[in-house]
Amino acid sequence: MNQKQQKPTLSGQRFKTRKRDEKERFDPTQFQDCIIQGLTETGTDLEAVAKFLDASGAKLDYRRYAETLFDILVAGGMLAPGGTLADDMTRTDVCVFAAQEDLETMQAFAQVFNKLIRRYKYLEKGFEDEVKKLLLFLKGFSESERNKLAMLTGILLANGTLNASILNSLYNENLVKEGVSAAFAVKLFKSWINEKDINAVAVSLRKVNMDNRLMELFPANKQSVEHFSKYFTEAGLKELSEYVRNQQTIGARKELQKELQEQMSRGDPFKDIILYIKEEMKKNNISEQTVIAIIWSSVMSTVEWNKKEELVAEQAIKHLKQYSPLLAAFTTQGQSELTLLLKIQEYCYDNIHFMKAFQKIVVLFYKAEVLSEEPILKWYKDAHLAKGKSVFLEQMKKFVEWLKNAEEVLGQGRALLHVQLLQGKMNKILSLHPAPQNEVILCWQLTR
Repeated sequence: MNQKQQKPTLSGQRFKTRKRDEKERFDPTQFQDCIIQGLTETGTDLEAVAKFLDASGAKLDYRRYAETLFDILVAGGMLAPGGTLADDMTRTDVCVFAAQEDLETMQAFAQVFNKLIRRYKYLEKGFEDEVKKLLLFLKGFSESERNKLAMLTGILLANGTLNASILNSLYNENLVKEGVSAAFAVKLFKSWINEKDINAVAVSLRKVNMDNRLMELFPANKQSVEHFSKYFTEAGLKELSEYVRNQQTIGARKELQKELQEQMSRGDPFKDIILYIKEEMKKNNISEQTVIAIIWSSVMSTVEWNKKEELVAEQAIKHLKQYSPLLAAFTTQGQSELTLLLKIQEYCYDNIHFMKAFQKIVVLFYKAEVLSEEPILKWYKDAHLAKGKSVFLEQMKKFVEWLKNAEEVLGQGRALLHVQLLQGKMNKILSLHPAPQNEVILCWQLTR
């Protein structure tokens, strides 16, 4: 009883780890030495560099050391946090930062990256991550190094090696605050547009929802179209300035339409709606033609339309009659009236239940003084769309003939009235100047 009980012990056979299961130690320094040695041997011949990198992928672990590989190709060696190269690290001059600062050299380096990533597709993600990191390190690089990186990035964005989402790194608060992001963007967009054009740039930006974020390259107190336009126009990027201005207008249009629909659903008085629209037009430089299209779209989206063709026309007339004063306030120009006619035609074509309602809508707007004779006749003659052309022209035929006859009758009436007015004026003048020698005075006064 006094003896201590022995505790149970685990015993068993110890298995040796198989060699294939042993993890290789992560050693980027050794990898760096191999790459730098190879680059030193190739020299500045970038064709030879591309061949060396292609061949080395079979022997070296690019997948594991992707970050080290791209650090070397861009900066000449492994980068420490912040973007600096350690003094005791081996480095090479066969890299982007040590190359000449011109577009042709950067295009040659871009080819090296293109060939490498085409050969080893798994490097795509690693390269994007590398560029995002480099952009965050911009403050740690010299101005010349930033310029070279900007040109290279622009070229790689143009040829599709990089995705425009990498530009998110430029919105870093510190980079924006110190003006580094805007200066970098100038060089980047110049090389990008040089390779492609502003339309291609716009498509790439739109794909990653960055088309409306470019003003964020500046601090909050400078995020205006005017400042952006001035900065980039002076830097030689007028097309980018115009693109941003257009994007801002598109944003203002969307906001206008959203607010307009809310005001209509609340049943706000037309005078308040008209005042709001005119203020937005002035503030955002929106044309009357654009506004009338927005109003038409908003008016037509505020109601649940009947699915029966024979009933929808009556419903449309009743609904549009209510909004005629609002539409009439923004058809003060012939071009605005024509824009509205085209929008009506497009809507009736796209919504099959409205195909037979087109002529009734136009007549309603004519009676309500939203539309006038000239734009209607012009639309009928040569300004209509191809959509449903034969159907709508046939619908409008009798009304257009009536308009033409009315115009002729009106013209005759005006001419008769003009003659009567002239006769009255002549009699008055002759009573003042009855002598034949005063004929010159008479003619002069009649032409005044």
